[in-house]
Amino acid sequence: MVRLRQQARSPRDKANPPRRRRSRASSSFQQPGTPVFIGDRRLENAILDIIVYNSDSGEETRGLPLQECLPSLDLAHDGTSVTWVNVNGIHDVGLIEALGDHFGLHAMTIEDIVNTAQRPKWEVFTNYGMLALKMLDMDANKERVRIEHVSLILGPSWVISFLEDEGDVFESVRQAIRTNAGRIRRMGADYLIFCLVDAVVDHYFLVVENIGDKVDILDERLLVDPRQDDIRVLHRFKRDLLSLRRAVWPMREVLSAVSKEESPLLRKETKVFWRDLYDHCIQVIDIVETARDTLASMHDTYLSSISNRMNEVMKVLTIFSTIFMPITFIAGVYGMNFQYMPELAWKPAYFITLAVMALIAISMALYFRHRRWI
Repeated sequence: MVRLRQQARSPRDKANPPRRRRSRASSSFQQPGTPVFIGDRRLENAILDIIVYNSDSGEETRGLPLQECLPSLDLAHDGTSVTWVNVNGIHDVGLIEALGDHFGLHAMTIEDIVNTAQRPKWEVFTNYGMLALKMLDMDANKERVRIEHVSLILGPSWVISFLEDEGDVFESVRQAIRTNAGRIRRMGADYLIFCLVDAVVDHYFLVVENIGDKVDILDERLLVDPRQDDIRVLHRFKRDLLSLRRAVWPMREVLSAVSKEESPLLRKETKVFWRDLYDHCIQVIDIVETARDTLASMHDTYLSSISNRMNEVMKVLTIFSTIFMPITFIAGVYGMNFQYMPELAWKPAYFITLAVMALIAISMALYFRHRRWI
């Protein structure tokens, strides 16, 4: 039975969270290992959630200050249970350092945690392993891709996850722990961190396939009905896929390194899961590359469609101009103001001239149609 204990949180406007940007230049002149938060501050206050579980029971604590969570954190070192500490809001460097002191994290690890520009990587230390990756999600309108930096720390019997914002893709893992579904409660901390990474990679599929479907729809429309704003949509998709590629491509190296890692932190029975996760990552990369190749050709398709439409318009205008050219010539000749023109005194001359003009126009139209120009 999982017991839930939750403290009331201060109201926050999730639609307009505070955005205070710290750039990479902020840490340019700092000593190595000095933690400096780099990125957007997405939460007003950091939130700490803890889940302690074993095969028989589990306890979940949410939204409590660090000092009140220390008794639960002490259980992380007894080895009888698995402790998952989830930190939402890595802008609180003091909280990150306090957790680092409690779990013995290296200063360089803390520096990588608070740096949202950190490239995905896997690094093993004496008593823990550190895995950095990117979490993808679509915004509320499913128009833009949100990329969030995630750091996972694996210990002998504990896992710490650090996220920029409160929302994540780990709810399925929490629900599996609460309901004792699957094998997660019977396995160790290495299987827990696998489940967290697996949830992130599974969400890659949702985001990439969503963009891929939109790219296919746009590709079909460009052939029949190109619009002026399509070029702007194309460039937006290119930026999104470039961001996806930067987030997903390094994961292949990370997962390959984890699956080959010879460390007591990763048991042999979990290696097969990491290898399967590596295959999933390759599939995501294939989808991203296919979408990028499609986008690369869609720009040329757009220009060709616009050019063909212009050519069709110019062809129609040229045909009409060509048909009316001899008619205009005849009208111009008889519009000259000469006093003596034999045809002017001829009574049926007006109707005969109109008939000649019509015959010329019809003859030219039939000729163009015979040549398949219209």
